[in-house]
Amino acid sequence: MEYSKRPQAFYFFLILAGLFITSLVVSNLIFQKFFYWSPFGEVNLFSAPLFELSVGILPYPLTFLITDLISEIYGKKMANKVVVVGIIASVFSLLIVYTASSVSATDWSPVSDELFSTVFGNTIVAVFSSMMAYLLAQFVDIQIYHFWKRLTKGRHLWLRNNFSTFSSQLIDTTSVVLLLCFFGEIGWERFTGLVLSGFLFKALIALLDTPILYLMVYGCRRYFRLEVNEEIELFETS
Repeated sequence: MEYSKRPQAFYFFLILAGLFITSLVVSNLIFQKFFYWSPFGEVNLFSAPLFELSVGILPYPLTFLITDLISEIYGKKMANKVVVVGIIASVFSLLIVYTASSVSATDWSPVSDELFSTVFGNTIVAVFSSMMAYLLAQFVDIQIYHFWKRLTKGRHLWLRNNFSTFSSQLIDTTSVVLLLCFFGEIGWERFTGLVLSGFLFKALIALLDTPILYLMVYGCRRYFRLEVNEEIELFETS
């Protein structure tokens, strides 16, 4: 990469990291709303079941797309750093929510203590569960991604993108639902359905975002003039 393009590479990395952290924090805050989802839309010609999903799952696949892009362009170490920063941001957001819930609302407050507690009251357990599952899943995703990247010598982007995401999403979905059931946030009778629906949704999104990853990687390589399997070093190493 040309030295003159190092500032642009750094700013682009900051944008990706910002989107990653925002998606992660927001998904942990909005998780308590659930919706029905059908793979075939409203017209269900194949009589497929309606899956129950948390709205927190909507921004979640974006985080894996971003870490795959960072892994491809900036390398394994930078991807791991972003994951750690995301966890720190989640803990910080949890402290803010806890502080906000500890003060009493005024009589005229549009949001009462009871309503605030209903929406955010279980956030501590939920975010803890999500963070533990997510931390494991993201590190697995990065490890598998770079395993396939080394094995294929930087070729077959679709292979490492999907194989790493499928494995990590299965771990993430199973772990977070397991922890939520263990802590009593949801009933055990919903365990199988939520794991199945969550994984299928994430796997479908992973397949759909593969062309997006190809386009973004192509654009980055072209703009920063990177060879196949070449990574950007943002900081000089001695």
